[in-house]
Amino acid sequence: QVQLVESGGGLVQSGGSLRLSCAASGFTFSNGAMGWYRQAPGKERELVATITGTGRSTNYADSVKGRFTISRDDAKKMGFLQMNSLKPEDTAVYYCYARSHYTMIQYWGQGTQVTVSS
Repeated sequence: QVQLVESGGGLVQSGGSLRLSCAASGFTFSNGAMGWYRQAPGKERELVATITGTGRSTNYADSVKGRFTISRDDAKKMGFLQMNSLKPEDTAVYYCYARSHYTMIQYWGQGTQVTVSS
């Protein structure tokens, strides 16, 4: 059974940090691209960060550059999003996705809520 399960969300004060995790199972996680989206109430879904299958290349939305860091551990079949200097505008549901390197099918997690209080 294919699963992507996010964890690590919660309530944090402005300026604080959170580390989101994304655990993959049921498909080949290694060598496939993965990333994180977020969606705030009443707003469009926003691509936050991506990382290539090799882990050598990353990209970030301008709104999070210098504050967020995406990483992956293929041995553990996990992806991470380290979020520092959080702002109230970072409040959203965060979703991870991962693409199978072999089938190119993209899978999604169920989302984890991040709330940043001012």
